[in-house]
Amino acid sequence: MDAATDKLLDVSNLSVAFHQGERQLLAVDRISFSVKKGETVALVGESGSGKSVTALSVMKLLPYPSASHPSGSIRFEGQDLLQLAERDIRRIRGNRISIIFQEPMTSLNPLHTIEKQIGEALLLHQGITGQAARARTLELLTQVGIPEPETRLASYPHQLSGGQRQRVMIAMALANEPDLLIADEPTTALDVTVQAQILELLKDLQKRLGMAMLFITHDLGIVRKLAETVCVMKDGKIVEHGPVDGVFKAPQHPYTRALLAAEPKPDPAPLQPNAPLVVEAKDLKVWFPIKRGVLRKIVGHIKAVDGVNVAVRKGETLGIVGESGSGKTTLGLAILRLISSQGPIIFLGKTIAGLKFKEMLPIRHDMQIVFQDPYGSLSPRMSVSDIVEEGLWVHHPKMNEDERQTRVVRALRDVGLDPETRFRYPHEFSGGQRQRVALARAIVLEPTFVVLDEPTSALDMLIQAQMVDLLRDLQKRLDLTYLFISHDLRVVAALASRLMVMRHGKVVEEGPAAELFANPKSDYTRALFAAAFNIEAAPLGVVGE
Repeated sequence: MDAATDKLLDVSNLSVAFHQGERQLLAVDRISFSVKKGETVALVGESGSGKSVTALSVMKLLPYPSASHPSGSIRFEGQDLLQLAERDIRRIRGNRISIIFQEPMTSLNPLHTIEKQIGEALLLHQGITGQAARARTLELLTQVGIPEPETRLASYPHQLSGGQRQRVMIAMALANEPDLLIADEPTTALDVTVQAQILELLKDLQKRLGMAMLFITHDLGIVRKLAETVCVMKDGKIVEHGPVDGVFKAPQHPYTRALLAAEPKPDPAPLQPNAPLVVEAKDLKVWFPIKRGVLRKIVGHIKAVDGVNVAVRKGETLGIVGESGSGKTTLGLAILRLISSQGPIIFLGKTIAGLKFKEMLPIRHDMQIVFQDPYGSLSPRMSVSDIVEEGLWVHHPKMNEDERQTRVVRALRDVGLDPETRFRYPHEFSGGQRQRVALARAIVLEPTFVVLDEPTSALDMLIQAQMVDLLRDLQKRLDLTYLFISHDLRVVAALASRLMVMRHGKVVEEGPAAELFANPKSDYTRALFAAAFNIEAAPLGVVGE
């Protein structure tokens, strides 16, 4: 390492190009920055700006040879990583340099338990096995805030909530105490209280290990609290670079100023006390059995949703907030009859609980969902056009090709995507763009009721504010009713008519959103709001999962 500059990572004049036949797309255009030992450098910018591509270049995880580097170098302790053979980079990757990916569900192996996946990192780089590996895995899971980690060792990724999967990814990345941690939106799927805990954990590990961080995020609040240096990216270029305090107080570039000014505008859908009920559920329960022993005997239940009442009127937005694992998503899936539940569910005046698949099919076009993880919910084998069009084939089989394409183009325009890109595949889009594809797939059927499961979590601040405006506009124009699930309370405050706070599968409190934000009754809700609007005010470690 260069003692004079103390640079751990030095990226110089780096370009990244993707090749499609004879076409070449320049995703990163001659960027330069460095990370010193123990320093946190933040890369900030909108979806598609090149942040994640830069991170994957450092790890040499781009899809070579379809990706290439027309210019530049990436030096780690003076050694150019781009020139290393694969066997040499493997000794560094996951050991000296680790990465936390943005989408944990697609990064974790669905066939292996949590214990095996964390243990693999320990085995490959440190040779730790058996009880020592198990003890270290438990220590890591405890560090990242997984409750009762012993019970999670045998779990598979699909058995964990989005936030819990993200924490497992963080545990894997920290397993070998790396010199450089690349964090690609590491708190995207986390609720605000755990987000605060994770940021404190990362800061503590930095002090203890002298670890450097390259932190990729769209959340400027995190940048202000965590990073010393910030690089603002747009269209593959670094448009502004400097100390965080200086950039935040006196931004020079118009894009940086727009980014700092971006905030979802509070204009929630008005309460509709006299409107007809779109969805109503009473004493709804979703209990998952816990099976043990050779005979797989049921010894208990995980009460994901435990006796919840829901009522959503036409034109309203019901916001559901709570920690990761509180039952928010499970409740939404149960209402849509995508998972089994107990208790009556009435949709547009019709009881749908207990209906079989064929009986539900005529109702499906009226109820849609935008999932939390767009990459996992979009088929990698289908183009965007086919993905958005698929619902029209199912629910409007008599519609001709021209009508279908017109609806697809309109839906893509509605969500801010260029219709000319509709013949590309999901992997060719950024995380935020994929989220918009998922939204287009839902609204193309012009439904009455839409469940939005963290629809803005992968979006940068500018696009997030635009998406909130878009959702509000679509609601007014198409007379939509939303069930909005989110851990981002600023977005919820901008959209929700009514608010429901959940914890451990139960409703802590509910009511008109404006009243709850102004005067929360329970200690838990107050802690949640404190963590959302002022992370340092949150009683860290008090609010568990």
